[in-house]
Amino acid sequence: MTTNANTHLERIGLGLFTIPQLLDRDFAGTLAMLAGIGYKEVEFFGPYSFSAPEAKAGWAPIAKSLGMSGSGFYGLSAPEVKAVLDRNGLSAPSLHTDLTTLRTHMGALAEAAHIVGARYVVLPSLPPEHRHTLDDFKRSADMFNEIGTTAVAAGVRFGYHNHGYGLAEVDGKIPLYTLLDRTDPKLVDLQMDLYWSIAGRADPIALMQAYPGRYRLLHIKDMTEHKRFAGDGGDPQQWIAMFPSVADVGAGVFDLPGILTQARKSGVEHFLVERDLTPTPAETLSNSYRYLAGLSFA
Repeated sequence: MTTNANTHLERIGLGLFTIPQLLDRDFAGTLAMLAGIGYKEVEFFGPYSFSAPEAKAGWAPIAKSLGMSGSGFYGLSAPEVKAVLDRNGLSAPSLHTDLTTLRTHMGALAEAAHIVGARYVVLPSLPPEHRHTLDDFKRSADMFNEIGTTAVAAGVRFGYHNHGYGLAEVDGKIPLYTLLDRTDPKLVDLQMDLYWSIAGRADPIALMQAYPGRYRLLHIKDMTEHKRFAGDGGDPQQWIAMFPSVADVGAGVFDLPGILTQARKSGVEHFLVERDLTPTPAETLSNSYRYLAGLSFA
């Protein structure tokens, strides 16, 4: 990505949790459609065939409730996925995965990442038992440093994607800040989700200014109107209650030009559209891409 005057986002990506049903029906055709719109990057989400058995068992009822049958590489091998990506001029910088796989199956995860060309293996959410108290976040930070050490040894980078929890004060401190301060930047990267961060009462610009170089990936969402979690953002039911307020990128109230300008300054490398399980995939994909492609930066 260049930094000359009037530059644009050169490689706009998509978090594939936006369109799992389309991928279920026609994986190769859907990736070809994304490339045709102009997307250059995609981010996969697990579980995968090589994921920990506990992850696959736990995901099955969730997937059924969300109306999807697949995830990961949708029945393809990593080399087959890479061939589809190459055929469409796409790259996959990151793979979302689960905590157990990160802790116990790093070898298989890193091998797949290398094959498809992904640099980052990302934890999309901390399990509840790891995020109730400040001490929980301290222990999670130490665990992240251990995972990051294993990831670096395997030739990939470990990243943590925040949801809306950990952003309300606990005993006078913001738990997410405790986690950021306690993790080693050489071992742990971050992926910010704009929607959940703002829903949790965070200021994404201030957060990226306070931790330059930590955030390497960004999930770009928008919101129909400014809303916040009714609670601390730790209950998945609070997330579900917020889904109706998700908007296509550029169709909501977020100051996306300001946020993305700061993201570029702070070291974000990958900009990924995401609208979880969008009810209007054709509109979401085209409208969001068109908005981001039209932005220019000084």
